[in-house]
Amino acid sequence: MDEAAAPAQPRNPLHGVTLEAMLNALVAHYGWPGLGERIVLRCFTHEPSIASSLKFLRRTPWAREKVESLYAFMLREQRRQPAPAAGPG
Repeated sequence: MDEAAAPAQPRNPLHGVTLEAMLNALVAHYGWPGLGERIVLRCFTHEPSIASSLKFLRRTPWAREKVESLYAFMLREQRRQPAPAAGPG
């Protein structure tokens, strides 16, 4: 009955992804300025760093939910983009 204790979540894109991994992926994709435009938080717009942002997000559930939402949106957008075509080689 282990399945009942830890149900599989194959359709949940956030399952098993740490907040730090989400934040790193968002910064890599949008950059700090782009992230600060999409989620207006001081930790993203004034001297941003992964460490200070994580500290704030771990204490602030509503802000963490915004980050999780943007991360899920980013993943959906990446899946919609066509794969790059292989050039002549």
